[in-house]
Amino acid sequence: DCPICGMALEPVMPSVEVEDTTREVRVKFWTSVALTLPLLAIAMGPHLFGWHVGEPLASVAPWLEMLLATVVVGWAGASFFVRGWRSLEPWRPNMYTLIALGTGVAWAYSVLAVLIPDAFPAGFRNEDGRVGLYFEAAAVIVTLVLLGEWLEQRARRNTGAAIRALLSLAPPTAVRIVDDGREEEIPLAHVHVGDRLRVRPGSKIPTDGVVLDGASTVDESMLTGESLPVDKKPGDRVAGATVNQTGTLLVRAERIGGDTLLSQIVHLVSQAQRSRAPAQRLADQVAAWFVPAVIVVAVLAFAAWAVLGPSPALAHALIAAVSVLIIACPCALGLATPLSIMVSTGRGAQLGVLFKDAAAIEALRDVDTLVLDKTGTLTEGRPRLSAAVAADGTSDDALLRLAASLEQHSEHPIARAIVSAAAERGLRLTPATDFLSVTGQGVTGAVSGRAVAIGNDVLMTSAGARVPAEVQSRAREVRDEGASVFFVALDGRYAGLLAVADRVKPTTPDAVRALKGAGLRLVMLTGDHEGTARRIADELGIAEVIANVRPEQKAATVQSLKAQGRKVAMAGDGINDAPALAAADVGIAMGTGTDVAMESAHVTLVKGELGAILRARRLSADTVKNIRQNLFFAFVYNALGVPLAAGLLYPVTGWTLTPAFAAAAMSLSSVSVVLNALRLARSVR
Repeated sequence: DCPICGMALEPVMPSVEVEDTTREVRVKFWTSVALTLPLLAIAMGPHLFGWHVGEPLASVAPWLEMLLATVVVGWAGASFFVRGWRSLEPWRPNMYTLIALGTGVAWAYSVLAVLIPDAFPAGFRNEDGRVGLYFEAAAVIVTLVLLGEWLEQRARRNTGAAIRALLSLAPPTAVRIVDDGREEEIPLAHVHVGDRLRVRPGSKIPTDGVVLDGASTVDESMLTGESLPVDKKPGDRVAGATVNQTGTLLVRAERIGGDTLLSQIVHLVSQAQRSRAPAQRLADQVAAWFVPAVIVVAVLAFAAWAVLGPSPALAHALIAAVSVLIIACPCALGLATPLSIMVSTGRGAQLGVLFKDAAAIEALRDVDTLVLDKTGTLTEGRPRLSAAVAADGTSDDALLRLAASLEQHSEHPIARAIVSAAAERGLRLTPATDFLSVTGQGVTGAVSGRAVAIGNDVLMTSAGARVPAEVQSRAREVRDEGASVFFVALDGRYAGLLAVADRVKPTTPDAVRALKGAGLRLVMLTGDHEGTARRIADELGIAEVIANVRPEQKAATVQSLKAQGRKVAMAGDGINDAPALAAADVGIAMGTGTDVAMESAHVTLVKGELGAILRARRLSADTVKNIRQNLFFAFVYNALGVPLAAGLLYPVTGWTLTPAFAAAAMSLSSVSVVLNALRLARSVR
């Protein structure tokens, strides 16, 4: 239990095996129901139904009431008194302070009335001269509080279901290939970085890695929320816990244990669930003075009824004081914000949206300006061959085959783009010799006995190849369109050109239109050349473009927009975006980007697609609305209930509120909050 508020604490890191914390409360609740119902029949039967109980049952009834109530209050409600007492040691009164006071006073008063009735003055006696008993009130209060606690614990368990579902995705074992080629099945915990793992069709990929051999489609929906499977081939990255569908893959393990994408997702979600939303500050401020104020109101109500109330005045005063203590119990106030945050972050994880903390959830709904990095955010972030144009006497495929045969020895992104294009066309590569990388110019070597050079004008001059004027003109046009151009020379003669460009993600155009439709101001912020940036912006319909900016200038641009009074979100994926992500009101990292970007951001999009920003924004708006509704439910019951319980309406209407009805109203506020928070689990499709 929390030493401050008395409510159940959440584990720092959730586990797949969850302890059923509801069992003990459930048993206590149903036991209390079984004992409280006959207690109510004995105590209220004569008043409600006119039941007449003769001797000797009339003499035994008070003792039977005391026995039943003592089991309910002393056993089932024991934890309330423990938590209420703990709240007094550091003087941090909370809802259990009020519950312990209310039930304790009602039970203790009734016990004394049974044991030493002659000690009570006339102010406590009714017309028959008897001292009233309130065992049923104490028992009903404990039973209803237990009901609220049971529902709360069930709700907390349900909110953690999303995390536990993620944790259970990881397979327990992996198939490792040892040095002699044998395959052995080992526990997942025994996998090391660099291990080669065999993943058969239908099996889960054990850990994050890179495909070494094989081709398949992989279902990544459990991590990204994307329903369509993704094609995988050598060189592609795969994530642990995703499902290999069609072919066999050989994967090299690159991230294990807590470094995997799955573990990072679980960590982010659990961290966000434990964080406190800004709206919680209001509840904390209210709770700080609310409990002492309620105790003062209860004392004043007792005094007012004792002096001004009808006979038996002191008995009425006691009932009013206990009713005030119980109906004012702020348990719904303690649930209002945390439950909404827990449900929301769990739902976000299912949608492929990870919030770092509760403040990010609240802030995202107010964003009116979205700053977008280009490379890796709007575009795929990896160059692809956009054109291969051979000179006369050479076919395009022959040109690409020779170029890829030479570039297969290079690790440069441009080289990988050329090699990938050749593989897509099914071209058979030839081993190259004499490979040489010339810094700032390109690469040279020999393929099938022919001298090959790939690079810029300077390298062509060095190779003795003259690039025709019309080709140079065409190259300038291609560069203006945002592509990089490389000339190819064979045996000292110009043989053609290759154009490589970073393509816009297929999902980006629709996402940009939707974001603009949602009323967001879009700004592209990139370190790339003005021409390339303008081409991408025009293609996507983004009017504002700021190009040729360094990382520190990105952060300054975000600060400038904030100084204009804008609520700014920044979306990026690279190390160079990290300062801007941290400077924004809400930093949004692409899950396909760097760890530095994700650490600096407030929100991570697992799939790395802009469309998820809309889902995250709708979820943010729904969550803030849900929190406000919960706070209303929590406050309105107390605001209306305390004056009613104190007897403020009695002079006008003759209405009073019994402690049992006060407990029912208090429990109803908690149930309202729990049910309303759980609605978020169905939020955003």
